[in-house]
Amino acid sequence: MRCIHDLEPETIQQLEQIFKQSPSPRTRQRAQCMLLSHDGYSVPELAEIFRVHHVTIYHWFNAWEARQFDGLSDLPGQGNTPKIDASHHEHIRAWARQFPRQLLKIQQLICDQLDITVSTRTLSRLLNDLGITWRRVRRDVNGEPDPEEHAQKTQELDALEAQHQQGVIDLRYVDQTGFCLYPYLPYAWQEKGKTIGLPSSRSPRLNTVGFFNSDNAFQAYTFECSIDSEIMIACIDEFCKQVTMPTVLVLDQASIHTSDAFTDRLPDWKSQGVEIFYLPTYSPHLNRIEMLWRYIKYWWLDFDAYTSWKNLVYYVEDILKNIGIKYKINFV
Repeated sequence: MRCIHDLEPETIQQLEQIFKQSPSPRTRQRAQCMLLSHDGYSVPELAEIFRVHHVTIYHWFNAWEARQFDGLSDLPGQGNTPKIDASHHEHIRAWARQFPRQLLKIQQLICDQLDITVSTRTLSRLLNDLGITWRRVRRDVNGEPDPEEHAQKTQELDALEAQHQQGVIDLRYVDQTGFCLYPYLPYAWQEKGKTIGLPSSRSPRLNTVGFFNSDNAFQAYTFECSIDSEIMIACIDEFCKQVTMPTVLVLDQASIHTSDAFTDRLPDWKSQGVEIFYLPTYSPHLNRIEMLWRYIKYWWLDFDAYTSWKNLVYYVEDILKNIGIKYKINFV
């Protein structure tokens, strides 16, 4: 069985770089094919992986053996002339911004205004080439941070994070979230014609206060009642009992973090080696624990968690206990 073999280490390194960095999807695909063939994948296996005919794989091999790295790219004039050229790209970008969820609308505008007929598949591929991808829309905050405050606080937070990495302080990102039987719908690999459905029902809410740092050290407190200033104070009081080095807690400016009862405790916590750093308003992206909550809800929480309240509590508490052990986020 024909394959690519005896590649030099420098050649393998160049192929890997092309596979990761080439702006051309076809060039990246062919570089990956050479690497997989060198690793022992057969022609039928490669044809299945890249979803092409096995003869196409042989053509790629021939081009590589004849022209080496130049053979990974199409020769000038090869392939069909694209219906949509660069002069149309800005029109399509504008329509994608105007109708971000209506591919058929964009397709119709291309037909009506550019007099070009394209399939939805071709249009999807073109949008990807333009850097416009189909992904989850996020909830936005109801305001914008003050630019000067945001810049200053970001700089201060970076300095605190540097001190944390040097072992001078423990920098903990603090926030609260909740879990219930109304599921957060993640993406999942699903067979064509079959859609995974998750049950959805009313339920109590398992509320959680978390203390998280960029080394994945984590402490959580869970409640079935609403979290107010009194509960936040109790959580910080409990957290202070385990503090062994100067600690900074990063908090947003929610009302439960800025109430009189809460701010009255700041001197007591400072005397125990714990200080509060308030984030600028409308800046949840600066609080790293927000990423942790997303990982739990969209990636780590098993579908079975939504079958009953008992299962939900079990799965959530299992994840919370194993953050930093089984579940980690790499911030590097």
